[in-house]
Amino acid sequence: MIAQKSKDEINTYKAHPAKIIALKDLSEDTRYFKVRFIDENIIESDYRPGQFAIVSIPGAGEAVFSISSPPTRTDFIEFGIRKVGSFTEALFKLKVGDQIYIRGPYGDGFDMEGLTGRDLIIVSGGLGAVPLRSVLLYVEDRREEYDQVFFMNGARSPADMLYKEDFVAMAQRGIIETHLSVDRDETGEWPYNVGFVTALFPKISDRVISEKTTALICGPPVMYKNVIKELLNLKIPKDQILMTLERRMKCGQGHCGHCAVEGRYTCLEGPVFTYYDIQHIKELI
Repeated sequence: MIAQKSKDEINTYKAHPAKIIALKDLSEDTRYFKVRFIDENIIESDYRPGQFAIVSIPGAGEAVFSISSPPTRTDFIEFGIRKVGSFTEALFKLKVGDQIYIRGPYGDGFDMEGLTGRDLIIVSGGLGAVPLRSVLLYVEDRREEYDQVFFMNGARSPADMLYKEDFVAMAQRGIIETHLSVDRDETGEWPYNVGFVTALFPKISDRVISEKTTALICGPPVMYKNVIKELLNLKIPKDQILMTLERRMKCGQGHCGHCAVEGRYTCLEGPVFTYYDIQHIKELI
């Protein structure tokens, strides 16, 4: 992504103009953005799931956002963006056909090629669905490269579940074994599990082979604590639990120090870490 085909080296500091080609509200405060680079010589697939980009609007500022589309699907890039400040308010005022600028990719994403042949447990909660959607679609597109794949997603309510339509369709396709849960369902119409995402683990526990399983997780801090406990109960080794901590990032390039904890920069060394690497740095989670 964001690399020119005619050059051997990627200039990740150069911002490239891109046009918004689709918009959709994912929840009350989170919106789906689909964009395409204006320069046809830009490659939109040269990145790893879990990496992020910097999106900017001249005169309004810039911010870091995880990429939610997989590199297996070229010709566009997708983001899921939550409105949390002045810059995202400016983004939410844009319409289809408007222009933004993108640079990157940045960060250390998931090594999907290195996970070939393994079983995968993918667990997301809340905004954590954004970077893990890239992983899920990548796996669907290359399903023959992986063995068992389990996906569990949790949200506060059906209205709060990001990419709900995508995930329901994924459950129906059955390419990836998908389990969905909400903390509460005031409508009484939710057809899947009601309860915390950890309640979904009994659905897969009897099929987990710990030595050949890698877990990929992203979500709010309270989810990490409880999901990691479940994974350790399944005897998944700590170095086979991969966590993306993109929520801590701000500048994305190690300049502002916002994501630095005990000398470790999430944006430079991560956002993907193993639980083994950060288990003693609680502030990172």
